[in-house]
Amino acid sequence: MTKHQISAALITFNEESNIARTLEKLSWCDEIVIVDSYSTDSTVDICKTFGAKVFFKKFEGYGEQKRFLVEQCKNDWILSIDADEVLTDQLISEIQNEFSKETLPYKAYYLNRKHVYLGKVFKYGYLKNTPILRLFNANFANFSSKKVHETIEFKGKKGRFKNTFFHYTADSVEQINYKKNRYATLVSEEYFNKNKRVNLLVLLFKYPLAFFKEYFIRGNILNGYEGYVWSTYIAEYSVLKYLKLRERNKNAKS
Repeated sequence: MTKHQISAALITFNEESNIARTLEKLSWCDEIVIVDSYSTDSTVDICKTFGAKVFFKKFEGYGEQKRFLVEQCKNDWILSIDADEVLTDQLISEIQNEFSKETLPYKAYYLNRKHVYLGKVFKYGYLKNTPILRLFNANFANFSSKKVHETIEFKGKKGRFKNTFFHYTADSVEQINYKKNRYATLVSEEYFNKNKRVNLLVLLFKYPLAFFKEYFIRGNILNGYEGYVWSTYIAEYSVLKYLKLRERNKNAKS
């Protein structure tokens, strides 16, 4: 127990292969709150074995799902973790020490995320240690309403912990393609609602430029085969979301 109670908050959908590994490292929190998008596997049953409070909501975008999640938490402090992310013991101890203080110096904290891709921990480039705002006081901060790539919005001064947590991004090429298609669909819908258009000349250069930036400039060339696959994924995604947008625009006119 800490002086400032924390709600661990997660959204889930068919995460039976990941969720137990994640929840095992959240038992120290004062409560675990799950918002599930009507999973068809054993995700919910696994969550309940860890004493989690489970709520259900139809998925309408990551931002809205997580804003609803925050509303279900009883504590002001929210630790937002995805179902494929796992805290390290070192990070847990660091958070507990901070939250044992009578007064906290910040209203939001960055956690350092370490990328794990196709079973490999990335040791080079920006993905080896990426600061992500994940621990915050809900009286002062909350998630944006973006359908994908949602962020926690807070304008004040933020703290940052030194230790890391692991993000098990994808375990197979099939999972990579599933995520790429899912995210591209959601982003194209968001672009469509904002009346965004596709510039075919710009699109022509998106793939090579995105790959060059991710592979060479951001250092993933040093992460071996997995770094190459990740860079390819980023480049393909940068194009796919616009191809889907063009398709939406075309269908809207017909």
